[in-house]
Amino acid sequence: MIIKPDMMQTAAICIVVLFIGKWIKGKVDFFEKFCIPAPVIGGFLFAIIHLFLREFGILEFQMDVTFQDPFMMFFFTSIGLIASIDIIKKGGVGVIIFYIATVILVFLQNGVGIGIAKFLGEDSLLGLLCGSITMVGGHGTAGVWGPEFVKNGFVGANEIGMAAATFGLIMGSLIGGPIGGRLIKKNNLAPSVLDKEENIRYKEEELINTVVEEINVNEILKTMAVIFVSIAIGVILKNELLKLWQKLILPAYVTSMLIAGIYRNTIGRKGTFKVNERCANLLGDIGLNMFLAMALTNLKLWQLAEVAGPMIIILLVQTLIIVLYTTFVTFNIMGRDYDAAVLSAGMCGFGMGATANGVANMSSVVEKYGPAPKAFFILPIVGAFLIDLTNTFAITFFASLF
Repeated sequence: MIIKPDMMQTAAICIVVLFIGKWIKGKVDFFEKFCIPAPVIGGFLFAIIHLFLREFGILEFQMDVTFQDPFMMFFFTSIGLIASIDIIKKGGVGVIIFYIATVILVFLQNGVGIGIAKFLGEDSLLGLLCGSITMVGGHGTAGVWGPEFVKNGFVGANEIGMAAATFGLIMGSLIGGPIGGRLIKKNNLAPSVLDKEENIRYKEEELINTVVEEINVNEILKTMAVIFVSIAIGVILKNELLKLWQKLILPAYVTSMLIAGIYRNTIGRKGTFKVNERCANLLGDIGLNMFLAMALTNLKLWQLAEVAGPMIIILLVQTLIIVLYTTFVTFNIMGRDYDAAVLSAGMCGFGMGATANGVANMSSVVEKYGPAPKAFFILPIVGAFLIDLTNTFAITFFASLF
C-alpha cells in the first residue's frame, strides 16, 4: 500500500512528528544532554518505522516535500540577517584567530573525508558528506547538500548526511568535556582573577545593554519582507553565477544569505529599516524546525545499507581528527591558557555538530573549573553565522571538483 500525502498533508505530518520529537526529548535525558534537535528525534523515529513498514511489504509513504526548500531558504537567509560586522569587531583578535582555526578545520575535514572515500573505492561525494557538510555544518547543511548530490546521481545522499550529522552531534558532545578537562589539568590552568572580574562585568554589561526588541505583526511582516526580497535577489544572482560557471554546485540559499548579510550591515543597521533580530531568530527557528522535520521524515533509510561500513570508517577518523586538532592546534593557537582549553572543548561540539553543542561542552567545563567569558563570546560569533558562509564556499569548491 502506497500513501502519497500532498504538500499540506505532508506539512501536517511533519508538525506532528516535530512535536513527538519535542515530547521524547523532554522525557529522555540522553537527547537533552547531547542537544539532539527535536525534529531529528521525531524524524528518525518516523523514518525507522517507515523502514520496517516498507521492508515487510505493509506500507510506503511518498511525501510531497514542496515546502522543504522554502523552509530551508527561510532559515539560512535569517542567519544573514543577524550576521553583524559590529559584533565581529567587538570580538577582537580572538574571534579572527578562532575563525581561521575553524576554516582550516573545514578544509581538513573535507580533505580527510574525500581521501578516505577514494582509498576505500567509494564516491568522493561520500567523503564530502562525511566532511564539513555534516561535521561543522550539522543537520541544516546536510539537509541542503543531500538533495544537491542526489541531483548529481548520488543515491542515498540525504540519508547519509542525516546519519553522519547525528553521529557528529553525539560524538562531539561526548569528547568535548573530557578534552577540555584534560588540557586544564595537564597544564595546571585556572581562570585568573581578571577572568572572574571580567565575567561579572560581562554579565552586567549584557544586562544593561540588552534591548528587548518588540515582536508584533508589523515587525514579523517587515522581517519576512526582507527575507523574501533577499531570497528573490539571491536566486537571480545564483542563476547569473551558474551562467558564468555551469559546473558550479551552488544552493540558492548561499546567495540569499549573502544578500541578507549585506542588508543587515548597511540599510538594516539602524533607523526605520533596522533588522529586528528577535524576529529574525524566531522566523529562522520556525524555518529550521520545519525544514529538518521534512528532511528527516522523508529519509529512505534502506539506501544506507551499501555505504554504511565506509561511512562509519570515515566518521571514526573524523572523530580522531577533531581530538588531535583541538588538543594540538586549537589549544596552542588560542594562547594555551584557560580560555583556550575551554574553546578546545567547545570546538569539539561545534566542529562535529552544532554551536549549541559547543556551548554545552564549554558550560560543562566552566561549571567545574570556573568562568571563561572570552570563550563564551568567541565561539557563538564564529559558530552562529561567521563560519556558515565560509563552509558553504568550501563545500562548493570541493563539490565542483567532481
